[in-house]
Amino acid sequence: MQIWVGLGNPGAQYAMHRHNVGFMAIDAIAETYNFDPPKKAFQGWAQQGRIGSSRILLLKPSTFMNDSGRAVRAAMDFFKRDVGDVTIFHDELDLAPFKVKVKVGGGTAGHNGLRSTDAHVGNGFRRVRIGIGHPGHKDRVTGYVLGNYAKAETDRLADMLGAIAAEAEWLAKGDDARFMNEVALRLQDS
Repeated sequence: MQIWVGLGNPGAQYAMHRHNVGFMAIDAIAETYNFDPPKKAFQGWAQQGRIGSSRILLLKPSTFMNDSGRAVRAAMDFFKRDVGDVTIFHDELDLAPFKVKVKVGGGTAGHNGLRSTDAHVGNGFRRVRIGIGHPGHKDRVTGYVLGNYAKAETDRLADMLGAIAAEAEWLAKGDDARFMNEVALRLQDS
């Protein structure tokens, strides 16, 4: 069982925030691969399913971003998985909007969801970093991250989420480089 976690804040008022793009990615994957309906579990909403031959638990913590690590830890303990079985989907200020990169380990770059996850499970988890770009000045970061995607961005957002979901089988197989390449190829036409 792999545990794939989208970071975000629960509640309709946060649904289109850039900070919630991790939740959006999980929803796109669940829909594309016909995962079970979400159930309240592990301090969040959990869905089980398969991508190829891999069993996957999709998890959206309901703990708010700053405490996401508790939900990740609960799922890991239940399935007796280690940090290497965890993939976190999150927004990334230091990547251009709609760019997608994958890496294992690393710092938290001030991201409270990553900081919480790191504190609860260690930092050896895989990260699917979803670029949101930087607003230019550090004083504008909070409002930008907690702001909605602009109407003009919704087509590109949908294309990116569709590409992440369509190529998720490469993530499930552990071929991060192929996943990044295939997502980039899909997005160069959009």
